[in-house]
Amino acid sequence: MRKHVLALALAMPLHQAAAEEISSVYVETKTETDCVIFDKAGTDDGDYANMVCPGYRGYPVLVFSADLRESVFYGFPPADFVDIPWQSFETFNRSAGKAEWRISSHDGKVIPFATIRRWYVQADVEGKDKEIEVLVVTKVGQPGKADGCVVALVMATGEPKANELARKIADEQVRDFACGSDERVVVGEPMPVFYSEGKTKN
Repeated sequence: MRKHVLALALAMPLHQAAAEEISSVYVETKTETDCVIFDKAGTDDGDYANMVCPGYRGYPVLVFSADLRESVFYGFPPADFVDIPWQSFETFNRSAGKAEWRISSHDGKVIPFATIRRWYVQADVEGKDKEIEVLVVTKVGQPGKADGCVVALVMATGEPKANELARKIADEQVRDFACGSDERVVVGEPMPVFYSEGKTKN
């Protein structure tokens, strides 16, 4: 029996024997208790706070907040946090405490390559100021690469399949996405203005 099983294993195509598995891990971050503030100030331009929080298996999460808006970087940033762009919605916004990390398991390696997080954004909906929900798909910065950035925005308000679509984008497009040059994916409308500029306060 053992020889028969071994023969079957040897006969399997290589890609089938070493297939990649993708799964989700949910990590909740409570900024009040889980994070460490490394820069905070009140200026003429408003208050801001920069903090580092635990992510998935040693991958950090950097949260930058200013003027009731947030920018979040997942994974390993550039040295001294230089050149991390401020990426956020133009209007007031906040992110949910829990993020979905998409994890690749292949040949004994476990790598978190993307996150999906729900954001609550103030928007003009049919002439009324309302809070809508958007799923933000982000590329996780890997050690020595620091290539994290927002890859896609998926409208979640009124879209029952938003989570499924966000996972599909994460799994199929994030790893080949070139931060700073590739065009961000936007699904659903009207999508609040999202912008990336300069670097975060530090």
